[in-house]
Amino acid sequence: MKINTSTHALSPNTQRAIFLLSLATFCSMALQRICDPMLPELSRVFDVPISEASQVISLFALTYGLMQLFYGPVGDRFGKYRVVMLACMGCGVGSVLSALSANLEILVTARIATALAAAAIIPLTLAWVGDVVHYEQRQETLARVGIGTTLGMTGGQLFGGLLTDTFGWRWAFALMAFAFAVVSFLLLKQLKHLEPVAQHGHEPAGFFKQLQQVAHNAWARTLLSVALVEGAMIFGLLAVTASHLHHMHHISLTLAGGTTALYGLGGMAYMAVAKFAIRRFGEVGLARWGGAYFGLAFLVIAFCPWWQLALPACFVAGFGFAMFHNTMQAKATQMVPTARATGVTLFAGFLFLGQAIGVLVLAALIGVFDSSHVLGAVAVGVMGLGAFFAYAIAKRNATQADHA
Repeated sequence: MKINTSTHALSPNTQRAIFLLSLATFCSMALQRICDPMLPELSRVFDVPISEASQVISLFALTYGLMQLFYGPVGDRFGKYRVVMLACMGCGVGSVLSALSANLEILVTARIATALAAAAIIPLTLAWVGDVVHYEQRQETLARVGIGTTLGMTGGQLFGGLLTDTFGWRWAFALMAFAFAVVSFLLLKQLKHLEPVAQHGHEPAGFFKQLQQVAHNAWARTLLSVALVEGAMIFGLLAVTASHLHHMHHISLTLAGGTTALYGLGGMAYMAVAKFAIRRFGEVGLARWGGAYFGLAFLVIAFCPWWQLALPACFVAGFGFAMFHNTMQAKATQMVPTARATGVTLFAGFLFLGQAIGVLVLAALIGVFDSSHVLGAVAVGVMGLGAFFAYAIAKRNATQADHA
């Protein structure tokens, strides 16, 4: 079967599959972010420092990143959609185990087990979209898929804080277990209606040969390095924002989590105008201005004495993040076109290894230095990262290499 390169030609079954995969990415991102506003409460309940409680985030991210080396070839071999469906089932089981955890050690273990499954969902969804949508329309389609991811950020942080403040942190994981059960069922029903995906005209190289190709490719090294730094700085900031607002302004976890959830709504706003923004700014402008908006917004969050200004700042930060990260994702889908799942999962692996490092380092720094200074320094770093990536894209686009 030959895939039409126009997004308007996608069949109803393919469009429905993209929607269901977006629901899966929603659950996956919510699962990642649901512990962010919990950290102060987990620290209190288990009588440990926040740096130790943050292992529920950092070790999740570390496991998530390392598992990309596994899911890349598995997705290419057994089918990306099918692996995502099975991963959702695994996440449901892991969420139940998290809800039943008797102590922090068991909770961290349950989070690691959940990450073993969750690692497949977002990267293989992006790779599957890369298989069925031509590059010229891919960033717009990824923006629509990204609605699930950005809503997941919002939902995870909002309900993580709300349920922790009201019924208790265990109910947040119970909610995730229910959500994954529903999504798994819907993905299973859609599986038999999937259309065959067009294959490349040549066989992909073996996985280790692909790794060797990446290691010798200057652009791939640049993209993966940017992903590592992005994960450390941007996702690291996101993990500690609610704790910063809670301790600095003495607001409740519900309010802190709800404020941070506006980050996801900012991403949603970008998705709504993505088609216009992509054509207006281009990939270079999206990277440059996305980093600038994010950094400036977090400078406000870090140093403004009025917590209310964190509301619009989180929204702007989310908008900037979506501009930057959506561009990163589009480039990642074209990194290893002959084995797209392997390429995208390598990208995700570096991103979440960076997050694991960032969460551990930022949590430790906040325990020693004023959180405002830590957040402010990283915000400036993100602005620099956006400028560097814009420069790198400009050089890359001059060759039109990704449009082949």
